[in-house]
Amino acid sequence: MVILDNHITQPGWCCSGSDGNGFFGDQYFDPNLWTTGLTKMATLFRGVTNVVGMSLRNELRGPKQNVDDWYRYMVQGAEAVHAANPDVLVILSGLNFDKDLSFLAKRPVSLTFTGKLVFEAHWYGFTDGEAWVSGNPNQVCGQVAGNMKRMSGYLVDQGWPLFVSEFGVDLRGTNVNDNRYLNCFIAYAAELDLDWALWTLVGSYYFRQGVIGMEEFYGIINWDWSQVRNASFLHRISSLQLPFRGPGITIGNPHKLIFHPLTGLCVIRKSLLEPLELGPCSLSDGWNYTPQKVLSIKGTYYCIQAQKEGMPATLSILCSNPNSQWDMISDSKLHLSSKTSSGSTDVCLDVNEKNVIVTNACKCLSNDKSCDPASQWFKLIDSGRRSSSSTSTLSELNLLELFMTPLNSK
Repeated sequence: MVILDNHITQPGWCCSGSDGNGFFGDQYFDPNLWTTGLTKMATLFRGVTNVVGMSLRNELRGPKQNVDDWYRYMVQGAEAVHAANPDVLVILSGLNFDKDLSFLAKRPVSLTFTGKLVFEAHWYGFTDGEAWVSGNPNQVCGQVAGNMKRMSGYLVDQGWPLFVSEFGVDLRGTNVNDNRYLNCFIAYAAELDLDWALWTLVGSYYFRQGVIGMEEFYGIINWDWSQVRNASFLHRISSLQLPFRGPGITIGNPHKLIFHPLTGLCVIRKSLLEPLELGPCSLSDGWNYTPQKVLSIKGTYYCIQAQKEGMPATLSILCSNPNSQWDMISDSKLHLSSKTSSGSTDVCLDVNEKNVIVTNACKCLSNDKSCDPASQWFKLIDSGRRSSSSTSTLSELNLLELFMTPLNSK
């Protein structure tokens, strides 16, 4: 699928707040010429079925930006595209480098067409400067994700499609700011079931900002375009490629997945006699999270229990004990915390070196900026994907053994 993007008027590297390309009426941004260009491109690709949408303008910005002109000209451009090509999606960007769509909460866009309007946003680690490396990851993730939801993510709850048309990281894996941001981004992209586009595919440029052959460290492929730069990154984001919910997916089969952003995997069980572990989300059971804060396998009596610190979490049917209750704690709300079986210690779900789900002391909850909590970050996400859990309940093990001991405790 192809989305046409009106990126910048004057050829060059994008973007700055004073490059003359940022907002309607800037030196290189004539709204009428822009509308004419949109019409020509929409007409050119009418009937080309793999061109599915047109993004009207990349990263509106600069001192002239204002809400009234946004409505005036974005509506003008949207109607021009629709008139020339009624088949393509019309994608509208926000203000302040595609970060701000908050004004739509009180003043929706009024158009003559329906059913094909999409909003877009951009979200990078550097969007918030060096916050990820200079602050506690839980606190920064909670603050940044909260801001994103207020600025654009709320549109999902209102029923609008939201497209994160740019995100990306330094794929060398050495940028702490980007690494921490990515864990948070993947968690909330899964939670909101966002559509997205990655910056970028290319590994280098013929010419960029006066440099011949500049390497692009955000690029999926390496400098000479001969191989993938970071295969583990592709594996992580592959979990976001299929929708978790949406029209025709969730109806009749709503459940939760226990998603692990650091790996892009979900909590799965191979059998009732083996420890819970991480695996492909397509193999995950469907989970329920009850008002009593119990995490149970949908269609069964089994719930997750904490036993001892450093030991695997277990499955049991004794789900009224304190060690079966899981709170979402920390500012990020990405830690799942319970009590040990003795009731004396708070622990959090974690992952060991074998990808087995264990419980350990909760880490990095606040203040400490040098600590990395990513192994303990789990997100309960709504899904309608077909789950692997069966509808049988107590037939897999001896009833007496089930009542006497938690599963996997030996």
